[in-house]
Amino acid sequence: MSRSPMRREERIAVLVPVVVMFTLGLWGLDRDGMWRDEAATFQVARRSLPQIWHLLRSVDAVHGLYYLLMHPVLAVHPGEVLLRLPSVCGAAAAAGLVAALGVRLGRPRVGLWAGLLYAVTPMVGHYAQEGRSYALVAAGVAGATLLLVRAVEGGRWWPYGVVVAVTCVLHEFAALMLAAHACTLALARVPGRLWLRWGSAAGAAVAVLVPLVLVSRGQAEQVAWLTVPDARSVRGLVEQFFGPSRRVLVPCLGLAVLGALAPLPRGVSLAGVAAPLLVVPPTVLMAVSQFRPLYYDRYVLYSLAGVPLLAAAGAERVVGSARRLRLGGWTHIDRRLYGDGVALLGVVAVCCVFLVQLPLLRDDRRAAHRPDDLGAVSAAVAQRVRSGDPVLFLPSLERRSALAYPAGFRGVRDVALGVPAAESGTLYGREVGPEELRRRLEGLRYVWVVTERYALDSSWTPWNATDRVKLAVVKRDFVTREEYVRPHLTLRLYVRRQVPPSNGSN
Repeated sequence: MSRSPMRREERIAVLVPVVVMFTLGLWGLDRDGMWRDEAATFQVARRSLPQIWHLLRSVDAVHGLYYLLMHPVLAVHPGEVLLRLPSVCGAAAAAGLVAALGVRLGRPRVGLWAGLLYAVTPMVGHYAQEGRSYALVAAGVAGATLLLVRAVEGGRWWPYGVVVAVTCVLHEFAALMLAAHACTLALARVPGRLWLRWGSAAGAAVAVLVPLVLVSRGQAEQVAWLTVPDARSVRGLVEQFFGPSRRVLVPCLGLAVLGALAPLPRGVSLAGVAAPLLVVPPTVLMAVSQFRPLYYDRYVLYSLAGVPLLAAAGAERVVGSARRLRLGGWTHIDRRLYGDGVALLGVVAVCCVFLVQLPLLRDDRRAAHRPDDLGAVSAAVAQRVRSGDPVLFLPSLERRSALAYPAGFRGVRDVALGVPAAESGTLYGREVGPEELRRRLEGLRYVWVVTERYALDSSWTPWNATDRVKLAVVKRDFVTREEYVRPHLTLRLYVRRQVPPSNGSN
């Protein structure tokens, strides 16, 4: 086959997954309602650069580069679509890079199948529509992996080092890709000079990351909610990576195992790239988390790229075996028609995977599918709370709904707020101390409380002294007059108890 048609096939194999992923990412992107993590991106990225820097010194340094990248994006037109659009672009780029890896290490149809399978995976679609950095990190890791392959085959190493450094600063757990890449080099049995060049590039990237690691270690309380991963965590990750439906999981897992068991030639191979990328980062993070919990599935989203690559490689092995069993000779036209037919058959198989998982993809595009809907909270407040009414947020982080959707809270009186979020260098603002809050509450005849159901449970004890005062005072001095309950929201109107008349003499 001439090189020109091959290049055309390679371009098609890469561009089709990009277009499919971008289209799926745009589907339902304008859904209303940011959830809490998206709201953090939205309100922080809209601050001035000095205010963002002020925040990062005390909290969320791990997301600092992402906030800085989102700052000019949201300056254009703040809203849900622009908040999520960079993630759509990141997921589309990742799909194309996965396809490019399949093309370079296999053949065009392998890349086409891998890129399309990546694009229709529900976990990919989920983070493609979320205003956080994970889809961009996945694109960065896929890009760094492709640059690693090129460097080993004679390319330059500095682009690899730059992309690794930027990706790791975007999210520091992306540094685990270096362990996967080391395994790839070991499986490829590269000579010592390549190990030295890779070590120099990787070392430079790690040196760039070290200051962020030191700062984020001082902010470790942000991930104090994480738990030690167990067998359920492993099972959950397998379902997320290979497909929640058994009709997808079983054949995809079988093909991936077949692809991973392919004989490894000397040099970089598809299995030698994909298997370490899939296995090493989650395994290392889960192992470390047995001593200090740091694992969450989205932190290793980028490892998912190994699944479609291995599954496509496994499918290619099946095709090769079937072809060897065919009797008779092959003409040039026969081979071309056979190759096109096989490629089309693989695309049809991916379409079937898409149809099986379509209900999951459709449900994921509803705001109710996220952990919470801050837009719904703001709308509920707007319907019931009048301008000038006093409001308490319990706990204080419930103020995030007012920061993300301030229109619903316009004119209300935030009783506990001392210094606003942007000025205080915090995510949710700095509240007044317990005594000042008691003084402010003394003169109120009524107060609205925005909270979640768990915060009103008798067994819950706030860690924050100001939140403890809120809870104690409203329970002691007020009674509930109205209550509006939704998932992840309780809005209560408390009115002051009537003081019984004294029986003593005047």
